[in-house]
Amino acid sequence: MTPNTRAILMDLAQRMGGLYAPDLKSPYLAGSAGLTAAVLMMAAEEGDRTAHRLVEENRAIRVLLNEAAGLPPPADLAERLRNLAGGDDSNLRISALQAVNDALRDTLTDLHAFVETQPGDSAAGLNAAIWSELAASTRRRAFASASF
Repeated sequence: MTPNTRAILMDLAQRMGGLYAPDLKSPYLAGSAGLTAAVLMMAAEEGDRTAHRLVEENRAIRVLLNEAAGLPPPADLAERLRNLAGGDDSNLRISALQAVNDALRDTLTDLHAFVETQPGDSAAGLNAAIWSELAASTRRRAFASASF
Protein backbone atom coordinates (compact mmCIF):
# COMPACT_ATOMS: atom_id res chain seq x y z
CA MET A 1 0.00 0.00 0.00
CA THR A 2 1.25 3.46 -0.87
CA PRO A 3 0.00 6.05 1.61
CA ASN A 4 -1.75 9.04 0.07
CA THR A 5 -0.39 11.89 2.17
CA ARG A 6 -3.06 14.37 1.12
CA ALA A 7 -5.88 11.95 1.92
CA ILE A 8 -4.35 11.07 5.29
CA LEU A 9 -3.93 14.72 6.28
CA MET A 10 -7.45 15.60 5.15
CA ASP A 11 -8.87 12.67 7.13
CA LEU A 12 -6.97 13.74 10.23
CA ALA A 13 -8.17 17.33 9.79
CA GLN A 14 -11.78 16.20 9.47
CA ARG A 15 -11.52 13.96 12.53
CA MET A 16 -9.82 16.67 14.57
CA GLY A 17 -12.22 19.44 13.60
CA GLY A 18 -15.43 17.48 13.21
CA LEU A 19 -15.18 14.69 15.77
CA TYR A 20 -12.73 15.61 18.49
CA ALA A 21 -13.02 19.39 18.83
CA PRO A 22 -16.78 19.46 19.52
CA ASP A 23 -16.43 16.89 22.33
CA LEU A 24 -13.67 18.72 24.17
CA LYS A 25 -14.97 20.42 27.32
CA SER A 26 -12.29 23.06 27.54
CA PRO A 27 -12.81 25.98 25.10
CA TYR A 28 -9.03 26.31 24.86
CA LEU A 29 -8.56 22.66 23.87
CA ALA A 30 -11.49 22.81 21.44
CA GLY A 31 -9.97 25.90 19.83
CA SER A 32 -6.57 24.25 19.67
CA ALA A 33 -8.10 21.18 18.03
CA GLY A 34 -9.86 23.42 15.49
CA LEU A 35 -6.62 25.24 14.74
CA THR A 36 -4.81 21.92 14.37
CA ALA A 37 -7.49 20.81 11.90
CA ALA A 38 -6.98 24.00 9.86
CA VAL A 39 -3.20 23.53 9.80
CA LEU A 40 -3.60 19.91 8.70
CA MET A 41 -5.86 21.02 5.84
CA MET A 42 -3.33 23.64 4.75
CA ALA A 43 -0.52 21.05 4.94
CA ALA A 44 -2.57 18.67 2.78
CA GLU A 45 -3.18 21.37 0.18
CA GLU A 46 0.41 22.60 0.15
CA GLY A 47 1.83 19.09 0.00
CA ASP A 48 -0.33 18.34 -3.01
CA ARG A 49 0.69 21.42 -4.99
CA THR A 50 4.25 22.22 -3.89
CA ALA A 51 6.17 20.56 -6.72
CA HIS A 52 3.89 22.06 -9.38
CA ARG A 53 4.07 25.52 -7.79
CA LEU A 54 7.85 25.46 -7.53
CA VAL A 55 8.38 24.23 -11.10
CA GLU A 56 5.98 26.88 -12.42
CA GLU A 57 7.64 29.60 -10.39
CA ASN A 58 11.17 28.51 -11.26
CA ARG A 59 10.25 28.55 -14.95
CA ALA A 60 8.76 32.06 -14.67
CA ILE A 61 11.80 33.41 -12.82
CA ARG A 62 14.18 31.89 -15.39
CA VAL A 63 12.31 33.76 -18.12
CA LEU A 64 12.88 37.01 -16.22
CA LEU A 65 16.55 36.24 -15.67
CA ASN A 66 16.94 35.60 -19.40
CA GLU A 67 15.22 38.90 -20.19
CA ALA A 68 17.91 40.68 -18.18
CA ALA A 69 20.42 39.84 -20.91
CA GLY A 70 19.38 43.06 -22.65
CA LEU A 71 20.66 45.11 -19.73
CA PRO A 72 24.30 45.29 -18.70
CA PRO A 73 24.15 44.10 -15.07
CA PRO A 74 27.25 44.13 -12.86
CA ALA A 75 29.63 41.22 -13.54
CA ASP A 76 28.80 39.22 -10.40
CA LEU A 77 25.05 39.49 -11.06
CA ALA A 78 25.53 38.73 -14.78
CA GLU A 79 27.35 35.51 -13.89
CA ARG A 80 24.58 34.43 -11.50
CA LEU A 81 21.99 35.24 -14.16
CA ARG A 82 23.80 33.05 -16.71
CA ASN A 83 24.22 30.18 -14.26
CA LEU A 84 20.62 30.12 -13.08
CA ALA A 85 18.72 31.15 -16.21
CA GLY A 86 19.64 27.97 -18.07
CA GLY A 87 18.86 25.52 -15.29
CA ASP A 88 16.09 22.98 -15.18
CA ASP A 89 13.93 21.21 -12.65
CA SER A 90 14.69 17.61 -13.49
CA ASN A 91 14.96 16.69 -9.80
CA LEU A 92 11.37 16.87 -8.56
CA ARG A 93 12.14 16.33 -4.88
CA ILE A 94 10.63 19.22 -2.95
CA SER A 95 13.92 19.89 -1.16
CA ALA A 96 15.77 20.17 -4.49
CA LEU A 97 13.08 22.33 -6.10
CA GLN A 98 13.00 24.59 -3.05
CA ALA A 99 16.78 25.00 -3.04
CA VAL A 100 16.70 26.05 -6.70
CA ASN A 101 13.74 28.33 -6.01
CA ASP A 102 15.62 29.99 -3.14
CA ALA A 103 18.63 30.66 -5.39
CA LEU A 104 16.42 31.95 -8.21
CA ARG A 105 14.46 34.23 -5.87
CA ASP A 106 17.66 35.60 -4.29
CA THR A 107 19.01 36.42 -7.75
CA LEU A 108 15.66 37.87 -8.82
CA THR A 109 15.74 40.16 -5.77
CA ASP A 110 19.20 41.40 -6.71
CA LEU A 111 18.16 41.79 -10.34
CA HIS A 112 15.09 43.74 -9.26
CA ALA A 113 17.18 46.09 -7.12
CA PHE A 114 19.49 46.65 -10.09
CA VAL A 115 16.68 47.14 -12.62
CA GLU A 116 14.94 49.72 -10.45
CA THR A 117 18.03 51.95 -10.70
CA GLN A 118 18.30 51.73 -14.50
CA PRO A 119 16.82 54.23 -16.95
CA GLY A 120 15.01 53.32 -20.13
CA ASP A 121 12.07 51.36 -21.44
CA SER A 122 13.87 48.01 -21.27
CA ALA A 123 14.48 48.36 -17.55
CA ALA A 124 10.96 49.68 -16.95
CA GLY A 125 9.47 46.75 -18.84
CA LEU A 126 11.53 44.22 -16.91
CA ASN A 127 10.66 45.96 -13.65
CA ALA A 128 6.95 45.64 -14.47
CA ALA A 129 7.40 41.98 -15.43
CA ILE A 130 9.18 41.27 -12.14
CA TRP A 131 6.36 42.92 -10.16
CA SER A 132 3.85 40.89 -12.15
CA GLU A 133 5.66 37.64 -11.32
CA LEU A 134 5.87 38.56 -7.64
CA ALA A 135 2.10 39.10 -7.60
CA ALA A 136 1.55 35.78 -9.42
CA SER A 137 3.84 34.07 -6.93
CA THR A 138 1.70 35.38 -4.08
CA ARG A 139 -1.47 34.10 -5.77
CA ARG A 140 0.14 30.66 -6.24
CA ARG A 141 0.65 30.41 -2.50
CA ALA A 142 -2.92 31.34 -1.54
CA PHE A 143 -4.88 28.53 0.07
CA ALA A 144 -8.11 27.46 -1.61
CA SER A 145 -9.28 26.23 1.77
CA ALA A 146 -8.68 29.59 3.47
CA SER A 147 -12.32 29.77 4.56
CA PHE A 148 -12.12 26.95 7.07
